[in-house]
Amino acid sequence: MSVSFLSTVSSLVPTLSTCKTTVTRYPTTNLGVVRCQKIETDVSSEDGLRRRDVLKCFGATIGMELIGSSGSFVEMASAADLIQRRQRSEFQSNVKGTFLTLIKGKPDLIPSLLTLALNDIMTYDKATKSGGPNGSIRFSSEISRPENKGLSAALDLIEEAKKEIDSYSKGGPISYADLIQYAAQSALKATFLASAIRKCGGNVEKGGLLYTAYGSSGQWGLFDRQFGRTDALEPDPEGRIPQWEKATVQEMKDKFSAVGFGPRQLAVMSAFLGPDQTATEALLATDPDVAPWIQKYQRSRETVSETDYEVDLITSLTKLSSLGQQINYEAYTYPVRKIDLSKLKL
Repeated sequence: MSVSFLSTVSSLVPTLSTCKTTVTRYPTTNLGVVRCQKIETDVSSEDGLRRRDVLKCFGATIGMELIGSSGSFVEMASAADLIQRRQRSEFQSNVKGTFLTLIKGKPDLIPSLLTLALNDIMTYDKATKSGGPNGSIRFSSEISRPENKGLSAALDLIEEAKKEIDSYSKGGPISYADLIQYAAQSALKATFLASAIRKCGGNVEKGGLLYTAYGSSGQWGLFDRQFGRTDALEPDPEGRIPQWEKATVQEMKDKFSAVGFGPRQLAVMSAFLGPDQTATEALLATDPDVAPWIQKYQRSRETVSETDYEVDLITSLTKLSSLGQQINYEAYTYPVRKIDLSKLKL
């Protein structure tokens, strides 16, 4: 005979001893729930159905409910995560486009943009876990310090970019911390593209193709995921950054060592250490620890691909630009507008 399971459990216990159950499964609903609707009973004795058998079927029913429901929640969470990733990716692309346009119009600011990013980073203190790439360099009391002399024009470009980016951002204003590091990324890409164009005799089209073919764009993946830095609310403490163009090699080594980096990273970041990279490299080449790396990167820049130099530079900036930061991976995302299906004309 066929009986409804939930309504008959209590009456089954004292009367049936053996029950062959056949679970009827219905298709998953939009909530992903699978229900145990009926059981088919085959009465074969006069003894009561064992409590264990009833509980097994009841437990299976509840288990299927939970499994079905949890699956739907996982699917909903995954869909929400994909939407947020797409939103961040699209916003990120727009940010890069804004910077590329601004930098193209003011290529002379590239060295200052690089130093601005490094100086915002190098306030990091390992002992107190304070400072770092938090946008504090935007405060007038910090940008006016001796180590930041000559960087005001780069900060003005950051302000110009922020005004434009905030005007089209759907997920709230962008942080200065992100802006400053992404400006450095755009400046580096512009530099590598310019190098490729020079190697093609000044032909812009061929240079672009060369960089597309041999450039290390894929190496920026980790840097791009670190999008969601938080701004400091006050300037970072003074005295944490040397004046790069006046510092000795030992002072530079000590500063990089203080944040967990060595001669290799110091050498590859030479373009960030003041306005004249050639002069900086000449100074660094006088140190036996740094010289081999300077020579390695100089040779690499002479090749078509510049792979060793570019990859190490991207890797070093990526690590530096996350010092002390807790990345908010939901930054710049926004609720998706819901569609009222009842108003659609079908």
